Amino acid sequence: MRQEMSLTVKNTNRRRKEKKMTEQSSLLLRKQLAELNKNPVEGFSAGLVDDDDIYQWEVVVIGPQDTLFEGGFFKATLTFPRDYPLRPPKMKFITELWHPNVAKNGDVCISILHEPGEDKYGYEKPEERWLPIHTVETIMISVISMLADPNGDSPANVDAAKEWREDPTGIFKKKVARCVRRSQEMAFD
Repeated sequence: MRQEMSLTVKNTNRRRKEKKMTEQSSLLLRKQLAELNKNPVEGFSAGLVDDDDIYQWEVVVIGPQDTLFEGGFFKATLTFPRDYPLRPPKMKFITELWHPNVAKNGDVCISILHEPGEDKYGYEKPEERWLPIHTVETIMISVISMLADPNGDSPANVDAAKEWREDPTGIFKKKVARCVRRSQEMAFD
């Protein structure tokens, strides 16, 4: 009996903590969205997929100038966990994007979106991974930087990384140009 009561109290306390964390993360995300609407940042736009869900964002990344991605409008989603900012969001491109650090299914693979702590493979330092100080703005600036300067040492798309290393002005450039063209066509649908 005592054990059951103890378990019930623990579950109640856990639910209270989860609810408080959800309220705090929701408030923080609303604040970040309001700030981005008030002071837009060059290179991307952001909004909610559904006005009733602060944890699902849609972003449009504008291909950075002087890169192969220039002129593109790449749509993506950011899905935030309820315990944000303690854990990072997941980012996934909806628009096709041929890039070493974007998986073929659209998942973005950059250090600051990796869970905090030690890298079990020893490739990333803890300070390169997710930290609660990151915001939507810092995430998006990192993604824009990733477009301009891929990390071929830790690819999410091995085929794109191989083409980028071996023939950046040939087949890789052609595939990226096709993605840019398609993104432009889809941008106004």
